[in-house]
Amino acid sequence: MDTILIIDDNPAVCDALSLLLAVHGFNAETAATPAAGLQRLAQQDIALVIQDMNFSRDQSSGEEGRQLFYAIRERHPDLPLILLTAWTELEMAVELVKAGAADYLGKPWDDAKLLATVTNLLELSELSRQQRQQQQALAERRQQLAKRFDLSGLIYQSDAMQRLVETALQVARADVPILITGANGAGKEKIAELIQRNSAVKSGPFIRVNAGALPNELMEAELFGAEPGAYTGLNKTRIGRFEAADGGTLFLDEIGNLPLSGQMKLLRVLQTGEFERLGSSQTRRCRVRLISATNTDLPQAIRNGEFREDLYYRLNVIELKLPALHERPDDILPLARHFLQGRALTTEAARALEAYSWPGNVRELQNTLIRADLLSQGVQITLADLGLPAATGVIPRPVFEPDVTQIREMLANTSSLAEAARQLGLSRQALYRRMEKYGIPSA
Repeated sequence: MDTILIIDDNPAVCDALSLLLAVHGFNAETAATPAAGLQRLAQQDIALVIQDMNFSRDQSSGEEGRQLFYAIRERHPDLPLILLTAWTELEMAVELVKAGAADYLGKPWDDAKLLATVTNLLELSELSRQQRQQQQALAERRQQLAKRFDLSGLIYQSDAMQRLVETALQVARADVPILITGANGAGKEKIAELIQRNSAVKSGPFIRVNAGALPNELMEAELFGAEPGAYTGLNKTRIGRFEAADGGTLFLDEIGNLPLSGQMKLLRVLQTGEFERLGSSQTRRCRVRLISATNTDLPQAIRNGEFREDLYYRLNVIELKLPALHERPDDILPLARHFLQGRALTTEAARALEAYSWPGNVRELQNTLIRADLLSQGVQITLADLGLPAATGVIPRPVFEPDVTQIREMLANTSSLAEAARQLGLSRQALYRRMEKYGIPSA
């Protein structure tokens, strides 16, 4: 049972709150002074604090409550805290909410509102605790990977990226083509670099080519090379990218934009390892580990006659699907702090970064923070410094509120209550409460 600590010098307030909470299934402890409250927090596992703003009869400014709040925050930064205020301390309470207090309630309080606030905060706190445990487990998995592999400076904290990185490292040493798919700016080249650094040919050359940027008339010469006189202005041998990558890795980005003529020649190299320089009849051979990437829907391009199906299956021996940044929101702030190189974000700015949809993915985030770092005049990066689109362009991630049908379906399709709660985005306690509300049996 969750324990709530009430810190208030008025015995009547403590008794009334304790009774109200006990009637609704919560365990309440009380402390009459800030010192006693801090001591209780040090000795006992407390889920939530309700604290007064004044503790001395001659005090009405809220300064005592302010000092207590910051003392609790210093010792227990993640503990949800509700302030009990009189009208004279309202301005102080608003300041503390901006500094991280969960909410404030005026005296006399509304029982229904207080109970709703407590219930919601405890659910969020439990979910946050589970998230912290998951993040700790992910951090341990990253540390284990870092001991065995070169992670290439990759910054991530999400479970989605952890799974992708583990798969990429698992196939890195295999001598098979790898196709990395994902939106523009999501970091496909970084994943290619991760694979190359952990491949069997990591000591060989690593050649990068943006296939989509190659002009049709120069594509063949760029990839396979050309002899002097092969085209106007060429007076010496041009070494192609495949030849330059011999014994190493060739990364072909934007492979979906390669013209059909180039696709045919690429297929031949993948099948036989053979090619000819432009203007030469001499067949050359190369051994290259190919990694390709695209933001194009290649199956749709095949249906449209824009991409060769046989080449697709040659490239797609292993496909790594890189999720867009909005699909892995846990990575936003770690990436932001990396790009800012030590400069801090205000709470408001951090929340805005997490709420924004990032249609340009990691590249847009990086550019936004580089600009903010250059233009900011303050110690911290503020919301105004970010220059994000107006409120209509900031798309908060939706809060999923499951209904009775969704809960029943999830319980029927998962093996445990814990897994059902995780899939629904709830804590187990929150799921139990909803099951009780909707009359759903627990077994």
